[in-house]
Amino acid sequence: MNEKEQATREEGRNELRVTDRRRVYLDQDGTERSNDDVAFPNLKPTYVEELEARTKAAERQVQEIKTRFDQLREQLQQETDETRVRLNRAADERAAADTARFIASLLPAMDDLNRAIQAASDGVDQDALLQGLRGIATSFQNALAIAGVEPIESIGETFNPELHQAVDTGEVGAEMDGKIIEEYSRGFRIGDRLLRPAQVRVGRLQQSKRASE
Repeated sequence: MNEKEQATREEGRNELRVTDRRRVYLDQDGTERSNDDVAFPNLKPTYVEELEARTKAAERQVQEIKTRFDQLREQLQQETDETRVRLNRAADERAAADTARFIASLLPAMDDLNRAIQAASDGVDQDALLQGLRGIATSFQNALAIAGVEPIESIGETFNPELHQAVDTGEVGAEMDGKIIEEYSRGFRIGDRLLRPAQVRVGRLQQSKRASE
């Protein structure tokens, strides 16, 4: 054996022999597979598996809580909307009932007014007619009072631009300066709301007395 052949044989001994242990087999449908597809055993420690399981359980619980919260929020919103609609309907019905009661309270005054008109047409005594008209005014004022409407006091009161509308002035003594001396039309309010101001005449100190002061 020459030196070249001996060197080749030595190299063969030093090579690392690698054996391919993969096996090829056929599935029932004839598909060729290798044992590379076989699942390897789970090498995770037990505590890691338990931690992962707890994490997934916690995530499921959080999702369940969120779903329940969304359901409750939707239910609460629906109940709130229904309550708002019910309250608005009740308020509308109450306002309609109040309006109906107010109109009903005015009907007797209208009946009296129609009778007064008929009496005037029949030539009834003037005193009887005047008494009937006063009764109509009283009935009307009672109806307003039932509705919460109050007249604004004017004669003898100090002029208040929030309640009174000055239409005219008249010269007066010092004691009536700035006070209302005549009422042309009565003002009314309901609660704190002004329905209309009273149209009045306001006293003004005489020019001669004002100059002397």
